[in-house]
Amino acid sequence: MGAQSVMIVRRWVVCALLAAAPLALAQAPASRNPPAQVPIENAPPADTAPALFPHTLTKPWYIAGQANSILQAHGAFHSPYEGVNSLRARGEYKVSLLGTVYLGLQPWQLLAGADSVKASRYNTDFLVNVEAAGGRGISQALGLAGFTNLDVVRNPTLGSKPYIARLEVHQTIGFTDAMTDNTRGPLSLATKVPVRRLEFRAGKMSTPDVFDLNSVLSDSHLQFTNWSIDNNGAWDYAADTRGYTYGATLEYQDRDWAVRYGLMLMPTVANGIDLDWAVKRSRGQNVEAELRHGFLPGKKGTQRVLAFVNTAHMGSYREAVQAYLRGTDATPDITLHEHTSARKYGFGYNMEQAVTDDLTVAARFGWNDGKTESFAYTEIEQTALVGASYDGKQWGRKNDKVGLAFSSNAIKRDHQQYLANGGLGFILGDGHLRYGRENIVEGYYNLHLWRGSYFAAGGSHINNPGYNRDRGPVWVPSLRMHMDF
Repeated sequence: MGAQSVMIVRRWVVCALLAAAPLALAQAPASRNPPAQVPIENAPPADTAPALFPHTLTKPWYIAGQANSILQAHGAFHSPYEGVNSLRARGEYKVSLLGTVYLGLQPWQLLAGADSVKASRYNTDFLVNVEAAGGRGISQALGLAGFTNLDVVRNPTLGSKPYIARLEVHQTIGFTDAMTDNTRGPLSLATKVPVRRLEFRAGKMSTPDVFDLNSVLSDSHLQFTNWSIDNNGAWDYAADTRGYTYGATLEYQDRDWAVRYGLMLMPTVANGIDLDWAVKRSRGQNVEAELRHGFLPGKKGTQRVLAFVNTAHMGSYREAVQAYLRGTDATPDITLHEHTSARKYGFGYNMEQAVTDDLTVAARFGWNDGKTESFAYTEIEQTALVGASYDGKQWGRKNDKVGLAFSSNAIKRDHQQYLANGGLGFILGDGHLRYGRENIVEGYYNLHLWRGSYFAAGGSHINNPGYNRDRGPVWVPSLRMHMDF
């Protein structure tokens, strides 16, 4: 190992320890990742990895936290030109430092008692998450539609000052006395819930807290880190630049199926930190149906179908290109062709299937109409993703996990022409474009060290970064330190 590599690793380790110390750093813009589930006071369940400190499952309050630090780098790669929003062709490395403190309270359990059936059927959670985000992503999180680190805030000028990530009320209304086990975590405090129930959430939240969940492809802290693997890249879900918004969701859960709806605030500008509170003119609507039925006999599986419609002050790629070709605009600029209450709609499919007790495969497919500008998540209008994870029980490491995934992303013709003529999105813009699908392979091995501490090594290979066949390919190795408190 060369001197420069040693220096990189040393800096990363120091940064990781600094991040973990105050309990105040971990989650990401699109974050919906709960910490590893906590044990019962006396002994943890056999299939649960404990946190660094024991947590109660019987009290009406909840306190937890997590810290996540990711080091990513890449060497120099082929690039005949660069633009304002390009992934930098010179070698670079960056460290992200992120963390969250989770707080929760079940107020009616204080009065009814933890063992009350009524309290279980009609449970109320008050949830607060305080988050801080520091460090950077490679090239300031620019130049890749499927960016390599979900923990990176897409506007580095916001700084690392702590902020409230979630502030919500979660109400459960049961329709039966039959109960089923529920894993206690920062988004739901009950340990048992009615089999048939209505769940309502309102306040500040992340839209993927409720929608598009996947046990293989949703956790950037213990699994994959890429934006287009941990979420459906074509789902331009309502969020500010940190990945949060205000809204409400309504969800009905039955034994083998569920349906859910969400109404969220959209940002005032693409990738903006400010939200538009005029719901009549600007909103994100999501609906999802879930069927818990697998393709293999006797093996668990789940399928989800998602649809969304965003209404916001968004620009038209076609109008921006036409204005440029007419000579009206010196370069294509989508912000000059915005319309009040413009719409973007799309669909997604999400599945996971247990193959053996240790192996689970998963996939996502997504599409949106691509007429209006990418506004809240990333610049993807079609995506196809397959992945798998394998638990380490076979080699005596039950809390270890290895994963591999392939994601292929695309944009429509109007968006292609906009970038080819020198236009800028909020993530992409090389100044020119020889279009090709952005193809990403990511793998990882997540090693459970002790209690709630983990170390992961992984990497990505990216063909056509930013959809540009003139640039790349790029290798991005990754190291991650994660702690659950």
